[in-house]
Amino acid sequence: MKLVASYAAKPVEELPLLFQRILQNTIRDYYRRQKTRSLWTTLFSAFTASDQDKNQEDFDILETLQIKPESNSLKEPDAQLERAQTINLIEKAMEILPARQREAFILRYWEEMSLAETAVIMNCSEGSVKTHCSRAVHTLASILREKGVKL
Repeated sequence: MKLVASYAAKPVEELPLLFQRILQNTIRDYYRRQKTRSLWTTLFSAFTASDQDKNQEDFDILETLQIKPESNSLKEPDAQLERAQTINLIEKAMEILPARQREAFILRYWEEMSLAETAVIMNCSEGSVKTHCSRAVHTLASILREKGVKL
């Protein structure tokens, strides 16, 4: 689809090489996204949903970050306190991020929007989105590490 959308006017002789390049770039993008998502999956692994929640199509990791009083997942008071403190640290770390980095981070990793969609929403280039996301990830990781959260 990318080949047809972008290079329909190109000569037929160039199409195989263009297709190969598009395929390689798409594969690289996929694995880069997986690497970044696995970082955040690892970071938020303490907040995983129960098996029945994982089977729901509309599962959202952000919903698991809220501590509900009726929750039976943590019965021990010390575990509840530790989880509440960790959530508080994450929220405060997100507030420290500059607005553009926070926006890029939330759109890309929590809303799972593509690079192009995020760039359109933020009214900037895809390269700028990548830069904002990278800086946000590194800043959040260092803030959480300084506060004693093990990544």
